[in-house]
Amino acid sequence: MNENIPERIKLPDGTDLPRIGQGTWCMGDDASRRSEEIAALRHGVELGLSVIDTAEMYGDGRSEELVGEAIRGIRDSVFLVSKVYPQNAGKKQLARSCEDSLKRLRTDHLDLYLLHWRGKIPLEETVEGMEELVAAGKIARWGVSNLDTDDMRELLRIPGGNRCAVNQVLYHLGSRGIEHELLSWQRSHKIPVMAYSPLAQAGTLRKGLTENAAVQEVALRHGATPLQILLAWSIREDDVIAIPKASTPRHVAENAAAGEIKLSTDELWQLDEAFPQPAWRVPLDMI
Repeated sequence: MNENIPERIKLPDGTDLPRIGQGTWCMGDDASRRSEEIAALRHGVELGLSVIDTAEMYGDGRSEELVGEAIRGIRDSVFLVSKVYPQNAGKKQLARSCEDSLKRLRTDHLDLYLLHWRGKIPLEETVEGMEELVAAGKIARWGVSNLDTDDMRELLRIPGGNRCAVNQVLYHLGSRGIEHELLSWQRSHKIPVMAYSPLAQAGTLRKGLTENAAVQEVALRHGATPLQILLAWSIREDDVIAIPKASTPRHVAENAAAGEIKLSTDELWQLDEAFPQPAWRVPLDMI
């Protein structure tokens, strides 16, 4: 149960982070929503959701540009995360991609830089390039995204691979495949999970979660929305950071409030019965 978990979690290097941050996928794509999206990100930081995650892939850099504008004047209050395309993860291109991201974000360093998913470039080359960026002061630390257990085992066999700070993967009540092996493996190596899309993508899947009787019953008991229960569930353990996207200040405030919801053992069992984890290993879920 999550009644006694800490308010914040620690990365392997001791860095202290909130358990809820802010995702930015698809933000920056619609110019008419730019002002509201910037206001949402800034309001999130005010509420303590200081981790902001973006990527060079999101809108071909438009998300990074939006984030750069949103954090102007408050950069020191933000833990800034971006991600590099796998085809750009070779040493020379990695440095160029990082510089391009820094320019769009209007900053001189990233707090965390992630390999977005595994491609054809050897992990050894990517780790070496990441370590060079750390030495140059361009990034404070690095990690990975969308790597399954076998990939993570391989990563930690590489010199310097043990300095991986997080693995960012898809994780929500309707997608629990990482619980079969990956989550426990990362726990044994003290590598936190950064859960993207913890509220599931808008559409049929999210509707199936929010309209489920068990989710609605737990929400009613807490005077919360079903989406808040989904978010509270995703951070029920002390080593998962959730980065939901919220495009309006109101939605950001709802996400922040979800961090105060403490699910009981009975409620977690109720949700488990409605959405059980897989009984066998399944391929890593990705979007």
